[in-house]
Formats: sequence, C-alpha cells, structure tokens
Amino acid sequence: QAQLVESGGGLVQTGESLRLSCVASGDTSCIRQMAWYRQVPGKERKLVAALTGGDATNYADSVKGRFIISRDNSKNILYLQMNNLKPEDTAVYYCRGTNYPRCDFWGQGTQVTVSS
Repeated sequence: QAQLVESGGGLVQTGESLRLSCVASGDTSCIRQMAWYRQVPGKERKLVAALTGGDATNYADSVKGRFIISRDNSKNILYLQMNNLKPEDTAVYYCRGTNYPRCDFWGQGTQVTVSS
C-alpha cells in the first residue's frame, strides 16, 4: 500500500501563487500515473493535472498556462505550482497515484482558498 500526503494549501489573494506538494511513501511500485484533482462542496472531483511515467502531462483547460505539474523522483514528491490564482481555483486539492484498476491511492486533501 502507498500513502500520499499533501501539503502547501492555504489562503491567498487573486493573482498570487502557491505550490502544493504530495509525498508518496510505502509501496509505490504499482503506480503509473500521478495527478492532482480538486473538489468543491457539492460537486464531483475533477482532474487538474496529470503526469505519466513517460513525463507526459495533461491539464484541465481552466488551468493551462497557469499551473505546472512536476515531480522529484529521488524524493517521491509530486508538485503542483499554481500561478495567477483565481477565486474559481478555490477547492480541496487531492493527490492521486494510480494504475487503475490494479491500484488507486488518494491523499487526504489540502484546502486552497483564493480571495478576490
């Protein structure tokens, strides 16, 4: 089993930046894709950015050009650099490590709040 722990969320103003981190520990051998999702109350969790084993990236249209997903393989850390934040980016952000359906791991989430 792998464990994922996010950090780096907080309260910022419009236009500011934050960097989220997700530390993976335990048995991560099954994982083939790492990704960030976000969720607001009453709505489904949505993909923000994904990174595959071949370093291919995929971004939601709403964050393209503002967010950057990256990782440090030596430390098993996934990052999400979020620039030019907007109030609509406010959500709980979750880290996911997956090779669905073989394995699928989620972190506990970190709150990001962007004030206008």
